Amino acid sequence: METPKSEQFRDSIATVDTEGKRSWVYPKKPSGIFYKYRTYVSYILLAFLLSAPFIKINGNQFLLFNVFERKFNIFGFPFWPQDFHLLVVSMIVGVVFIILFTVVFGRIFCGWICPQTIFLEMVFRKIEYLIDGDRGKQIRLEKQPWNAEKIRKRLLKWFLFFVISFIIANVFLAYLIGGDTLISYITGNPFDNISTLISLTIFTCVFYFIFAWFREQVCIIACPYGRLQGVLLDNKTINVAYDYKRGEREEGRSKFKKNEDRAAVGKGDCIDCKQCVVVCPTGIDIRNGTQLECVNCTACIDECDHIMESVGYPKGLIRYASEDNIAKKKPFEFTARIKGYSAVLFILTGILIGMLFLRNDVEANILRLPGQLYQHKENNIISNVYTFKVINKTTEDINDVSYKLLSHKGEIKLVSNHHFMIPKQGLAEGTLFIEINEAALKGDKDKLEIGVYSNGKLIETTITSFLGPRSYK
Repeated sequence: METPKSEQFRDSIATVDTEGKRSWVYPKKPSGIFYKYRTYVSYILLAFLLSAPFIKINGNQFLLFNVFERKFNIFGFPFWPQDFHLLVVSMIVGVVFIILFTVVFGRIFCGWICPQTIFLEMVFRKIEYLIDGDRGKQIRLEKQPWNAEKIRKRLLKWFLFFVISFIIANVFLAYLIGGDTLISYITGNPFDNISTLISLTIFTCVFYFIFAWFREQVCIIACPYGRLQGVLLDNKTINVAYDYKRGEREEGRSKFKKNEDRAAVGKGDCIDCKQCVVVCPTGIDIRNGTQLECVNCTACIDECDHIMESVGYPKGLIRYASEDNIAKKKPFEFTARIKGYSAVLFILTGILIGMLFLRNDVEANILRLPGQLYQHKENNIISNVYTFKVINKTTEDINDVSYKLLSHKGEIKLVSNHHFMIPKQGLAEGTLFIEINEAALKGDKDKLEIGVYSNGKLIETTITSFLGPRSYK
């Protein structure tokens, strides 16, 4: 009889053998309703991932994370360094959403949405199944000597893996430097941009290493989200779970015998075929309970349902369920923790939306030149010198820009022209003087409100300080 469930434990991860060496996983090719739906979702997300850097909304790249020039576009909204607070709030909203999603649905993100899983399972493994065959053929190919067949298959697979890694590296680079910039580099002489060529080579090698060799170890060892789930999951979290109450009963698991009434003799519905183990891409036995390596890919659900159907037992021995649902038959509950996360997510989303709507397309900063005092000119005119910087966040040039004092009577004089232009998604900067009659000043440091105009229309206001002589009134 099997070791009682209460005495079963593991002290190592599934992909490490008893000697501490890497135990290579050869998963059986999955099939079933969940795999079919996951394939549809994956292809939609693949199309999105590969096209997002080349899609534009109002002239802005749909997704851009240009850390070199400190320009970010999220869903077509451009973010500048001055909008860093918006980026921070967006990231907090994303983190809270992932936490809430994990609390309710476990690690479903990893199995259905994560780019690592999508590329590995839906691109690289499919190529591997096509060239090397299913699980049994892969194991035999690995053990056979290096003959012509093995060399041909290995070289073909490695070449295709490298080509796809190169494509992924190009797309990844497009997210960093921009789709248009990448296309110009590709169509031009590659040796004119040696740094980009080196970056592409490095990214290609990294992706090749991950998808050709490191594989599931990313999810088990490198990914922080897998570790995070340990503190987020509880007995009410919906996970890919094995119904041990039904599968074990009193006598535990045993091999299938035709026409046997297993329930009558206390045997569980699990016939110990181990198909849920051989189909798992991380090599675990889901029957040991929720585990760090499980990415909720549902391959074991499809395989177990197929076996149950074959032997005439009800499907659902492995299914999406919570621990409370299996142990106590409790339905899903909207717990206090989920309500708290939902409330925080709702508030943060509202704040972010409000900040986005209040965000200006033009941002102006006017600062007094450091170390410079005021100048006393004729007719009691006090003059201060400033530097200005105006950022245009739109995709169109802003012409005929000028400054006007709104809070005081006075004059603004630019060192160059009285009117200037701000290029699209660019900035204009320079030096200006503000002159105000001493009688109009209230003290030695007044706050000035200044309007920024384009073609006579107010487009932005900004505040600066004005230094004057100390008043003895």
